[in-house]
Amino acid sequence: MNVAIFGRTLYAGVMSALLAECGHKVFWCDVFDNDIKTLPSDGELFQETSLSQLLAKVQTNGFLQYSELSTLPLDIDAYLFSLNQTEEAVGHTVLEQLRQHVGISSKLMINASTLGLNGTERLKQNLPNADWVYLPDMVQEGNAIHSITQAKHLIVGCDELSAQIQIQELLRPLYPRAQQYIFMPVLDAEFTKLSISGMLATRISYINDLAVVAEKLGIDIELVRQGMASDSRIGSSYMFPGAGFGGENFTHDILTLANTVSNTGVKSQLLAQVWDINEQQKELLFRKLWNYFSGDLSGKTVAIWGAAFKENTFRTKQSPVHIMLAALWAQGVIVKLHDPQALTEIAHEYGPRDDLILCEDQYEACKDASALCLLTAWKQYWSLDYSTLMKEMEHPLILDGRNIYNPEYVRAQGFNYIGVGR
Repeated sequence: MNVAIFGRTLYAGVMSALLAECGHKVFWCDVFDNDIKTLPSDGELFQETSLSQLLAKVQTNGFLQYSELSTLPLDIDAYLFSLNQTEEAVGHTVLEQLRQHVGISSKLMINASTLGLNGTERLKQNLPNADWVYLPDMVQEGNAIHSITQAKHLIVGCDELSAQIQIQELLRPLYPRAQQYIFMPVLDAEFTKLSISGMLATRISYINDLAVVAEKLGIDIELVRQGMASDSRIGSSYMFPGAGFGGENFTHDILTLANTVSNTGVKSQLLAQVWDINEQQKELLFRKLWNYFSGDLSGKTVAIWGAAFKENTFRTKQSPVHIMLAALWAQGVIVKLHDPQALTEIAHEYGPRDDLILCEDQYEACKDASALCLLTAWKQYWSLDYSTLMKEMEHPLILDGRNIYNPEYVRAQGFNYIGVGR
């Protein structure tokens, strides 16, 4: 098939790469101010090495082209839109131009955008006679390609049999078995996508809520977590206590779902509580630091490891680091920050400040620090050079916001250790 893809999301990149690898002729179309055609040679757009390599490969062998909307071929079989919640107007503009210039009635139109409920219906108003389907964006940052290729099932919102046949043919190289598809009406699929995010968020907030209780009772939440995860009915996914979840799409889904529930008149407070617990959790390490120094933080230097909302991504949207920075600066603290990928994002967000020092080396960030706060569980943070830390830090305090260290071992190295629920 000839496939046109609109959007600069991670999902757009993954689908462009995978569909092209399968032999489809893919046109990744630039409809934004920035020039998408320069991306493969201009660095790693998504900071995912495997994705960047695959995009370069399929471009070299001719199955992927970067195109302007005006030069898009007329014989496109499927159009895929992968837009974030702020880009819906772009989708309407593109569809208006397609309606004017392309015979579109028998084409497959795929909405894979994060536009919330009825997002597909709103786009459909521009081209009501086309075959519309909804594909939830389930890509996981840091594991983008595998999160799509290793999925056991695929949720598809589809109201017409003809569209089912087309979407199965398009995705057959990735999902060859009929039982891999879960077809349902479009609105049901959109609500399912939001509900999945809500369930995952609930698990995170639940274990974080338990961690607060466990700490007061002198119980190690890590042992509790392992016991819960051993139950096959529960499992370990999204059951790690920490400094709170983030991510633009994930948090948007949760807020959208909460608002949807509220607007129906249903008296459910669960999702609001899930959100409140998470926002409070982002303040947890600061509160622990404040209590440790009895509120005397002015003039101190604090090292932070990790600014991205999760490991293996450069994105900082809704990351706990923002609340941590604001709280520390309000107390007159100088922050020395390290992150393997997110320093550019932080520099763009905050600009030059005397109380923010961005460090390319993680141990450089610890020099003269009264505390080291871990916010993102990057692999390079797991095994510490304790002797270097002891020499560089002014005070040997480690606040483990992801519970990746062994408290007994850390304390045996001469450090004070504070975790989450431990």
